[in-house]
This record gives sequence, C-alpha cells and structure tokens, in this order.
Amino acid sequence: MWGYILVGIAGFLAGAQNAVAGGGSFLTFPALLFAGLDPRAANINSTIALFPAQVTMGWSGRTMASGASGLSLRTLFVISIVGGAIGAVLLLETPVSIFTHLVPWLIMFATLVFVWGNFFAKKRPEGAPPALPVPAALVLQFIIAVYGGYFGGGIGILMLATLTALGLAVRNAGATKNVLSGVMNVAAVVIFIARGHIAWGLVADQCVTAIIGGQIGVAILRRAPMNVLRIAVAAIGTALTIGMFLRA
Repeated sequence: MWGYILVGIAGFLAGAQNAVAGGGSFLTFPALLFAGLDPRAANINSTIALFPAQVTMGWSGRTMASGASGLSLRTLFVISIVGGAIGAVLLLETPVSIFTHLVPWLIMFATLVFVWGNFFAKKRPEGAPPALPVPAALVLQFIIAVYGGYFGGGIGILMLATLTALGLAVRNAGATKNVLSGVMNVAAVVIFIARGHIAWGLVADQCVTAIIGGQIGVAILRRAPMNVLRIAVAAIGTALTIGMFLRA
C-alpha cells in the first residue's frame, strides 16, 4: 500500500515537473525502486507510466512545434522514433546486473546535463543564425533518441540545446521537444509492452497521477520560483546518484 501511495505521489509530481522544468523521471524512478522493482524494470515501467502524460503535453503544444534550418519536423520525427526503438532494444538486451551498475553513471550524466542546461548554459537570442550544421543536428538527435529509449534522463535539456542551436526560438524548441519526447518513446513503449514483465498496477497508478499532475500541476507550480524547482530536481538527482553508487 505504501508503495502504491509513494508511486502515485511521484507520478503526480513528475507530471507537473515535466510540464514546468523537466526531470520527472528523477521522481518516478526511485519511487518504483522503493516499490520493489529492479533498476532495469523501474526504468522500463517509469517510461511506460510517463508516456501518456508526454503525449498530452506534446499534443497541447503541437501547433508551436516545427523544424528548423531546412530540417523538417517529419525528419526529426522519423529519426526520433527509430533511435528510440534502438535504445529500447539495447536496454532489453542489457542484463539486469550490468544495467544496475550503469544506472549510477546514467543518473549522474542526466543530473549534470540538467544542471548545465538550467544554471550554466547561455541562452541563444531568438532570431540568431543557426550555430549547428544540419548533418551534425541529425546525428545529435539520433544519439539523443537512442539514449532516450535506453534511459531518458535529461533528454529534454539535450534536445532544447540542439533545437535552439538550429535557430528555433525557445518557445518553439520547447514545444518541438515535447512532441519528439513522446515520439521517441512510442517505439520504446511498444517494444517494452510486447516483451511483457510490466507491473501494470504500479504503471496505471503512476500514469493516471502523472496525467493529472501534468494538467493541473502547472497552475500550482507556476507560483513557485523556477529556481526552487530546478534546485529541487538537481538535489534529487544528486542524492539518487550517490544512493545508487552506494547500492551498486
């Protein structure tokens, strides 16, 4: 019972957190570990649970999503879904024991990306010329998609950096990022479900609360200072990294 309560609360907060600042998986992943899942299963179930909320967020902002610098949204769509599928297959083929030892490093990487993107990265002015060639952007988006299907922490920050470097305005880059996050997880979720071993009770619990959090949590969290939210996510990521290194 306590596991379901914690998983539900984490889902609500993660949905709201993703809608505002990103980093929701830092909440759902440890909650599923607490509920008794191994790290790989927790990662898989977290991806499935957060997917519907990603879809609703992407759909609500779809009119602002676009391609950039001759790189169409359709091309980004295809790259993301293929990369997500490859990442999901790689995850399923990784033995649990190996993934357990990889998790601390993955979380540390995701935390560093989040901290860099939110506290140190310089914001490109809107209307600035592209700083990234199209071929390089294609490769980066494919790598991000593979990483997203495999683990996913920090993909929002990575995509924002890539899309703004292509010349997209921050608002459009954010909407495009939300669409592509859902797209790259479509293939991953289908593959995960086809392979089975899903804790459907926990997934349903977290899925429903994440959708609610994503829809009504934004109105609540908008009143909180953004830096407080970012610091909280960075602190959770740091604590989770240390905890997983001690556990590995």
